[in-house]
Amino acid sequence: MFKYAVYALLTFNIYVFFAEEWAAAAFRFVEGVALGDVIEGFAASIDTAAWVILLLLFELETYVLEDKHITRRVSWALHGLRAICYAFIIYAFYGYLTKLLFLMGSNALDGIGGDLCALAQAGWAYAVDLDEYVALTADNCRTLSSSTNLIAFPGMNSVVDQTGFTDIIRLAWVDVINAAVWLFVVMFLEVDVRLQERKITSGTIRKISKTSKFVLYGTLLCAAIYWGFKGDFIDFWDAFLWLVAFFFIELNVFEWRQETDITGQSVDQPAI
Repeated sequence: MFKYAVYALLTFNIYVFFAEEWAAAAFRFVEGVALGDVIEGFAASIDTAAWVILLLLFELETYVLEDKHITRRVSWALHGLRAICYAFIIYAFYGYLTKLLFLMGSNALDGIGGDLCALAQAGWAYAVDLDEYVALTADNCRTLSSSTNLIAFPGMNSVVDQTGFTDIIRLAWVDVINAAVWLFVVMFLEVDVRLQERKITSGTIRKISKTSKFVLYGTLLCAAIYWGFKGDFIDFWDAFLWLVAFFFIELNVFEWRQETDITGQSVDQPAI
């Protein structure tokens, strides 16, 4: 029951990320979100939705369905749906990378003497986080930052001070690294599932997968901890939930392997 509560919370996060990115899009895309801008503006929403579907597909194959139910047709259907999810996940990774490159194109804002209040009357906003902007007003302009070194985002009426800009760039880098590491995690998990379908429960590739995932999950945990200190709580909470969710998937695969060993149907994987 706890496992499916985690899955439900991850599903709810699709809405949370969409609401956050929708609010940010009003500042990022002043003239409206064009079709080509969707992935950059809503990378987290698309990414989370694809991952939730992928998670449920893995749950089906590794836990819900018994071996006798995984026919050739069912297997092809599951693999095909997962391939579609992978396409969207890779697309989302491209979105994170595009956002990082966009942010790195920011430049120092000249001509106002570093005075945020001079921008308040012109409809500018201040970036308080990676995807969170606050409209500048006469009431908040002096409380957001006292720095005289302001950075303006390209094509946007939004600024941030140098310290905030450094934090935002680092958070964007963590998004890119996190997305890339998860791609490697599911690559090895996909290998594990394919080997398990063939009753191969040991061998060199299994050992490589186990060692690699230890490093990969450790990297994801570091990203979650970083978000806990520097990012929004939702970023930390989402990262934590995903680690818990895939712990259950890994446990499913382990139990599936144990059942195969008990039935005496396991075979050794050829060495590479």
